[in-house]
Amino acid sequence: MEVYDLIVIGGGAAGLVTASGAAQLGAKVALIEKEKLGGECLWTGCVPSKALIHAARTKRKIDLSEKMGFETGAVRVDFSKVMAHVHDTVMAIEPHDNPERFRKMGIRVVKGHAAFSGHDRVEVNGETLIGSRFCIATGAGAAVPPIEGIKDVAYLTHENFFDLRKQPVHLMIIGAGPIGCELGQAMSRLGTQVTLIETSDCVLHNDDKELACMLHHYLDEEMRIHVGTRAVKVEEKGGLFRLSCQRGDETFVVEGDALLLATGKQPRTSGLGLDKVGVMVSKNGIQVDASLRTTNPRVFACGDVAGPYLFTHMAEYQAGLVISNALIPLLNRKVSYKVVPWVTYTDPELAHVGLSEDAAKAQFGEERISVFRYEVKNNDRHIIEGETRGVVKLVTTSGGKILGCDLLGENAGDLIPEYALAIKQGLSVGAISGLIHAYPTLAQANKRASDRYYAEKIFKGMIPKLVRWWLERTRPRKTDIDP
Repeated sequence: MEVYDLIVIGGGAAGLVTASGAAQLGAKVALIEKEKLGGECLWTGCVPSKALIHAARTKRKIDLSEKMGFETGAVRVDFSKVMAHVHDTVMAIEPHDNPERFRKMGIRVVKGHAAFSGHDRVEVNGETLIGSRFCIATGAGAAVPPIEGIKDVAYLTHENFFDLRKQPVHLMIIGAGPIGCELGQAMSRLGTQVTLIETSDCVLHNDDKELACMLHHYLDEEMRIHVGTRAVKVEEKGGLFRLSCQRGDETFVVEGDALLLATGKQPRTSGLGLDKVGVMVSKNGIQVDASLRTTNPRVFACGDVAGPYLFTHMAEYQAGLVISNALIPLLNRKVSYKVVPWVTYTDPELAHVGLSEDAAKAQFGEERISVFRYEVKNNDRHIIEGETRGVVKLVTTSGGKILGCDLLGENAGDLIPEYALAIKQGLSVGAISGLIHAYPTLAQANKRASDRYYAEKIFKGMIPKLVRWWLERTRPRKTDIDP
């Protein structure tokens, strides 16, 4: 029986970062993954979805290129080749997560299902591995909603969507969160008819309502969206799906040849033997404290299995804390979710960090916050690139301290880190407004949004009156000017 300083269960982003960091600190590490290293991000999430989105945006740009003087004609989409490109992209990144790379770090990589069999051991492939510390990083799988007949039909989730080789004629998507909106828009641009079904009254209900509704309006131009609607029953016959929906007192049926469930994720906790080591689980995943320890102090958890934010960048952040707290417990680092940026990679992109307008009002009171907006249609670089849809929405205290930012527009995900850093450092709008931004750039929209604070403070109220008073008294009189 092998003995390890740290045994990591799960080889996605959280597990890989934990294992590699611990090994580089000198720990003896075992990494157990029942499928392929890389997890959801590499194989079924971030990488393939963004490759598909990029392909669809390229098609869109070609379609619109006539406005810039190009004569291209109708563009034909070979869907099988598009998906081949998606898989080529995955395989180009796969070496970063290849087992051999981690073995060269001194990590023992084991393929198989791991389950705790005692307080200091796990069983995998009939072998017992003993460890003094453990990290559970098993991620989350697709959640399946309670729709009548759903177990009897061949539905898709993000876990098998990228196995498609034949392009659907009509794709029905249940759920208008990030997955539903991103894949729906991409498939629409590639030529598939798309219908989106969402129970909330707007897409992306976890984002700022104002900007999410703006994006909803844009997406509505490319696909059919039914909000406030619940899918109640589904039937499949001869490759055709019949989806019965209910909106208020109205019922209607949508038919299509593919059905994608994009209704959230469910932490993977079953079959791990957690009850044998006293690790408590709730509906939101494994329970952890601020140090990411579970209810068993020898066992840590990070990534999607522990929540609360199911992002690759959050998994990496949490993994860094687990490394410190498991191997250098005197540091006892605490998790902080004050500054968590996220991005939905639609076109335009929708990015967020810090407090939304509603959250800031609830925390500080409406009279103690200020909200400033800058429409990107007024920014020169956005105009140059023909990407004029969107707005920068900045939330501050009445004194100008930055509390949050929501950004809808071209490359919003690349612009939001400026505000993430400002919030983390406790900066005021002056830090952004006073920073010289290169011209012409998309990032100038960030500066313009911050400038709005000073526009209200400086160009309204007493200051202009004082300036006019001073100018009038220092302006030369006509009698003082030589003829």
